Amino acid sequence: MQKLTIEYPLNTRSPKIVWDLISNAAGLQKWVADQVTEDGDTITFTWGHPWTERDTKQSRIIAKEKYDFIRMLWDYHEQTPEAYWEMRIEQSELTGELNLLITDFAADDDEATDLRGIWDDNLERLHQVSGL
Repeated sequence: MQKLTIEYPLNTRSPKIVWDLISNAAGLQKWVADQVTEDGDTITFTWGHPWTERDTKQSRIIAKEKYDFIRMLWDYHEQTPEAYWEMRIEQSELTGELNLLITDFAADDDEATDLRGIWDDNLERLHQVSGL
């Protein structure tokens, strides 16, 4: 497994705004997947529309601290719990603005490149829907 950490600057100083976008189904649905539902500590992500081919994956919340981070584990990584994915809110010492740190794991260099592209696209959607 290859650990991938990506830092995205955000145009806000409010951890609450960012937390609301990363810590629950309603927030995640705005920028990560077409449909997101929550059932306890399990979050289900669905990409695609009902009339098209759809892809659904589940992720279990394994740790979180309000206004700080949320760490999840995809159902297909249950056998490798070190392959979590995490979104962490950090404040830039230079600007005072917040950064979103994404940690994810890839099997190889090709998958790492794909993951970086997926996260770049997700963050572009986050900027579009929230102005962050």
